[in-house]
Amino acid sequence: MGGESTTRTAPHSGGTSKGPAGGRTGQRLSGLAVALGLVLFLVGFGWAAVTYLPYTVPSRSMTPTIDAGDRVLAQRVDGAEVRRGDVVVFQDPTWGDAPLIKRVVAVGGDRVACCRDGRLTVNGTEIEEPYLAEGQQAAGTNFGDVTVPEGRLFLLGDERQGSLDSTAHLTDAVSGTVARDAVSGRVDAVVWPMNGMLARPTGFETLGALSTPGPLPAIGAMIVAGAVLVLGGAACAPVASRLGSRARTEPAGAR
Repeated sequence: MGGESTTRTAPHSGGTSKGPAGGRTGQRLSGLAVALGLVLFLVGFGWAAVTYLPYTVPSRSMTPTIDAGDRVLAQRVDGAEVRRGDVVVFQDPTWGDAPLIKRVVAVGGDRVACCRDGRLTVNGTEIEEPYLAEGQQAAGTNFGDVTVPEGRLFLLGDERQGSLDSTAHLTDAVSGTVARDAVSGRVDAVVWPMNGMLARPTGFETLGALSTPGPLPAIGAMIVAGAVLVLGGAACAPVASRLGSRARTEPAGAR
């Protein structure tokens, strides 16, 4: 009786097997990182566009806080949100045709005066102003005592000796004050050169609440994280692709 032989044939796979699972997983992860990074990056820029207005400062009236030619970002705010110490962008036809940037030192109902020991007083309280240049007086002139009408703001430049601010308009009918609704933005940061967020005006804290800083740090973190994910995912993609392209061959045979 003749022997029987059994022939076993390897499964047809075109001579190659699929690449390693690690390579396929790497490709998926790199693609996911790029997609997530793009979302964060675009959402961050969109958030910034609807929240902030860019301005280039034309003069030195706000030095040393902001210099001529500096690029700033101003958060879009309603005039009712403005607080003492804020650096604001506003436009008033009696001051000229262009937007201006000054610091709010008094609001409606306040009594502002200069100077006591070289310092500004608001409602009788001497105001510490560390953002002024060392040794600088709180005003270029002793403007006496001004009561700010309701709904209006008294503004000064941080360069008190040469700034054309409320002290230059004291003879106006409203004593150099500006309407709250003339404000279009509150400056959060100097972005060129990259001096960062403006310091908090803590000298006004005893008179009332200060403004809450805008979301610029969160927006910046989102944009940076998105850029890192996009670049990292794109850099890893070729490595994952090479891993996935490695094929293993299994010879077919009979036994």
